[in-house]
Order: sequence, then C-alpha cells, then structure tokens
Amino acid sequence: MKLPKWVGPLDTLHQFEKFLEELGDLSRFTTRFFRELFKPRPEVEEFVRQCFWVGYKSLPLVGITAFIMGLVLTIQSRPTLVEFGAESLLPNMVAVSLVREISPVITALICAGKIGSGMGAELGSMRVTEQIDAMEVSGTNPFKYLVVTRVLATTLMLPILSSLSNAISIFGGYLGVNIRGSVSWHLYWTQVFDSLSFGDIVPSLIKTFFFGFAIGLIGCYKGYNTSRGTEGVGRSANSAVVIASLLVFILDLIAVQLTDILGFT
Repeated sequence: MKLPKWVGPLDTLHQFEKFLEELGDLSRFTTRFFRELFKPRPEVEEFVRQCFWVGYKSLPLVGITAFIMGLVLTIQSRPTLVEFGAESLLPNMVAVSLVREISPVITALICAGKIGSGMGAELGSMRVTEQIDAMEVSGTNPFKYLVVTRVLATTLMLPILSSLSNAISIFGGYLGVNIRGSVSWHLYWTQVFDSLSFGDIVPSLIKTFFFGFAIGLIGCYKGYNTSRGTEGVGRSANSAVVIASLLVFILDLIAVQLTDILGFT
C-alpha cells in the first residue's frame, strides 16, 4: 500500500513561490495588454469576428440557462412566500434576485466554462504547434491580433449577454408564476419594473464588464503561455476555467462591498 506523500514546510514554501511567480507573470501580461491596446492599427476585423463567436455563439446556451433559472427560482420560491402570505410579491422578489446577483454571476460562469476554456485551448494549440512563433517571424504582432481582440470581445459581449439573460430569466419567471397562479402579462411586468431601481441595474451591469475582462484575460494568458506540448493544452484549458470562475466570485464579492459602501443597496 502506497503511503500519501508528506507535505512539509519546504513544499508549502515552494507552492507559495510558484503562486507569486504566476501572479507576477499575469501582472506583466495585463500590463502588456494595455500597452498593445493603444498602439495604432487596431485589428477591427478580428475583433468583430471574436464578438460574433463570443456573443452570438454563446447566446443559445446563456438563453436556455437563463430561462430555466428564472422558471426554477419562481417555482421554488412560491411555497415560502405563500407560507407568509406574500405570494403577490413573487414577481418583485424574482426580478430583484435575478437582476442584482443570480443572472450576471451565472452568465459569467457559463462564459468562463465555454469561452475561457475555448480561448485557452485555441491559443495553447497555436503555441505548441509554433503558429504564434511563425506570426512573430512574419512581422505580425500576435499579441495584438490574438489576445487584445479576444479580451476586448469578452469585455464588451458579457454585459450584452447578461442583459439578455436578465430579460429571458424574468420571462421564465412569468411562466413560473402562472403555473400555479394567474397573473396577467401587464400586471407581472408592472410589478417587475416597479421593484427595480437604478441601484439594482447599473451596478449589476458595470460588474459584468469586469467579469468579461477577467474571463478573456485569464483564458488568453493561459493559452498564450502554454508549454509541454499537447498535455499543456489540456492543462491550460482546465486552469483557465478554474481561475476565471474563481475570479468571478472574487470580483462579485468586491462589487457587492463597493455597492454597499456607495449606498446602492
């Protein structure tokens, strides 16, 4: 029987050292992104193509998930509100919950899994097959063409996907309300819009820009710095999803705290 490997202080120190090195590399990668962003000759055609792949190609998955999310949340919340005699507040509760927290975070996690892994695998494959090196030799700027366009596309498309997710999930909530009750279309949407305010919509929309930036940056960073052949491609795709998802939760926590400090709650 093989005994588990003992992890000593030196191993812990080594892991912490690797974490700091990774953090430093990511900081340099982010600095290079902003430096390349403002250089002349933007890659408009590639940027539009990435917006199509990130936004349009992700919409069916985001839409189906949002619809089910709104439907399930409404059905699961009804018994609790009925118990307290507050069934009439169901549209208000569903709308605020979805717009402020659930819809943006779930949309970001879906994009982290789909887009982050895709970027990590795509750029990782290009790195191990030396396509990126060939672009550098031919005089093309691979960082601006591959990284800047993808990060900008995710930063722009995620708020749009999140807004569409809000609308679809609230519509799913309308169907959920009418499964065991009867609420007219006009009354439902009147209650939804009456319950939402400036402090609900704007902070939720702003944080999705940071979610998109983090997802695109991590996916491109992991893919662009892939090593160890085809095995490294799988590692890059996997770590891109894990780190991007973790960053989404961290950024959401920071956004909630800032929203509370600024008085939007």
